[in-house]
Amino acid sequence: MSRTPRRRSHVVIAASVVAVVAAVVAAAGLLTTGGRSNAQVPPPRPPAVAKPGVVPLPPAAVLPTTAGMTATLAAVAADPNLGNLSGRVADAGTGRQIWEQAADVPMQPASTNKILTAAAALLTLDRDARLTTTVRAADQTRMPGVVVLVGGGDPVLSAAPPGEPTWYRDSARIADLADQVRKSGLNPTAVQVDNSLFSGPDMAPGWDPADIAGGDISPIQSVMLDAGRIQPTTMESRRSPTPALDAGRALAAALGVDPAKVTFAPGPAEGRQLASVQSAPLMERLRQMMLVSDNVMAETIGREVARATGRPLSFAGAADSVISTLSAQGIDMAGASLVDSSGLSVSNLLTVTTLDEVVSAAAGPDQPVLRPMVDLLPIAGGSGTLSERFIGTDPVRSSAGWLRAKTGSLTKTNSLAGIVTDVGGRVLTFAFISNNAGNEGRTAIDALVAKLRTCGCGA
Repeated sequence: MSRTPRRRSHVVIAASVVAVVAAVVAAAGLLTTGGRSNAQVPPPRPPAVAKPGVVPLPPAAVLPTTAGMTATLAAVAADPNLGNLSGRVADAGTGRQIWEQAADVPMQPASTNKILTAAAALLTLDRDARLTTTVRAADQTRMPGVVVLVGGGDPVLSAAPPGEPTWYRDSARIADLADQVRKSGLNPTAVQVDNSLFSGPDMAPGWDPADIAGGDISPIQSVMLDAGRIQPTTMESRRSPTPALDAGRALAAALGVDPAKVTFAPGPAEGRQLASVQSAPLMERLRQMMLVSDNVMAETIGREVARATGRPLSFAGAADSVISTLSAQGIDMAGASLVDSSGLSVSNLLTVTTLDEVVSAAAGPDQPVLRPMVDLLPIAGGSGTLSERFIGTDPVRSSAGWLRAKTGSLTKTNSLAGIVTDVGGRVLTFAFISNNAGNEGRTAIDALVAKLRTCGCGA
């Protein structure tokens, strides 16, 4: 059948529609102009003008003077709740020291120690570095069906199903390992755990075993389940004393074998690789470590630095690698005595000079490789461990949003180290440590640091 007539009918109909529309438009023009058309092209609109909320700081912002800073801080620094106080304030742009008090006295730094761990990681590791956890076959002649979960240093392997949120973003999943093992052709009958990557004790000197149940730490092992968190998505979760075996039991359950029979492997696993998963990139793990002050994450990242610098993957090896890495960059490490990478130990000692020089290196112009450190610091009144500090109606609130700092807290110890923009637009770095603090020590150190924002201490 020919389709030509149908095409012609379409053309006729289309032409009729166009004619009707044209007639309606013309009629509308005649009705509005009394039979005459005087349509005009509207004038062009003025270009949009953006008014940015974030603007560059004034290039000629006044540098606070030592005398002005001393006068401003004198009263608040004398608060007895601060106990033994050391502090240092410097200009971020030049690194020049503006104010100090007992700046070279070694003190308990608490979690501000994580600043050093993060800096050493940025200096030695690839920002996209990932940790690999594998499953290998045991000797099938002697142990048929036995598979070995091999720790690669990732502490946050998760037993949550794929797609279900966990406390740690982008964590590797036990379920993925189990799927790969099933597809390998080996029929698993038992699971062992290879925990041989790390050496030395799994609890650092100066750690309180009660902090495991308290949720601050778990034994540091080369494979762990949710960093030892018993309740993986709960902020204040208790930790497990057996995180590596927990991971092995989770794998056993996923493979349908008896979790109660999971044991440690007698030596490093060297059999055929059956499965592997990878951790989140280093920058994501550093973000998690710094924002919520995660001690387990800090300790395992410290061991990554140790491996990169050829040292034992132990508490001592990690601490030595951090000190050596920063010393090689010209950071003043005098008085530094570290036994862990998290700052949890009461045996750690640092000066505020060391802390402030690391922050200054990150905020200043000469060490761009450390610049990501600034973004890792919690924001006053906005994120991480500072989300509920520097808020309210008192003068301390004026620092919210203008100050970024790493927090530190142990019994009778409070510390803060970071950057702040003062009211004149000058960026300052600071480090404060308060040991033997009183009951209101945290409030007192916040009030002290808030003075840097409102100082106006220029000449």
